[in-house]
Amino acid sequence: MIRYLRTFLPWIAFAVLSTDTEARWGALAALALSAVLLAGDRRAGRGWDELVLEVGSALFFAALVIASFTISPAPLGAYGPAVSVGWLALISWGSLAVRRPFTLGIARQSTPVEVQASPLFHRVNAVITAVWAAAFTLDALALAVLYAVAPHAAVAIVAVKVCAFVIPAIFTLRYPRIVRARYAV
Repeated sequence: MIRYLRTFLPWIAFAVLSTDTEARWGALAALALSAVLLAGDRRAGRGWDELVLEVGSALFFAALVIASFTISPAPLGAYGPAVSVGWLALISWGSLAVRRPFTLGIARQSTPVEVQASPLFHRVNAVITAVWAAAFTLDALALAVLYAVAPHAAVAIVAVKVCAFVIPAIFTLRYPRIVRARYAV
């Protein structure tokens, strides 16, 4: 789970440092953090195919930094959280479409090599990635609706954001255990 948290650190920094009218500093911090984490991952020997989410995050924040420092007012406005989570959904669904679920690289960090070669390992990660993709998609849609109809409903907005990460995180912890028990792997 620490690996997942590390992967999402740029998004957490962006969420903490950005407001509806000021995304520049959050985007810049997230881009810097993305670059540092990506460089560390590459130095540690992780391949580009294992860094799908990390590369997608860096690209998003690079584009947002350029846009936020050249466009006024803030390019995403109140819809920034919905757009950013929508980008995570696109990365997740895209990784499934190319049969490289973004969770594979993270899971390999704590899985024996002989297990990594099994079709079941890939299937488990495809399911986990699909849960994350669905959560990101629902989060983006819910945030867009909330910002459109109740932009000051801070408690609801925070609840949607938290649920979109906590629910798939819990699933990510539990599902491999269920599969191991079912197949005695």
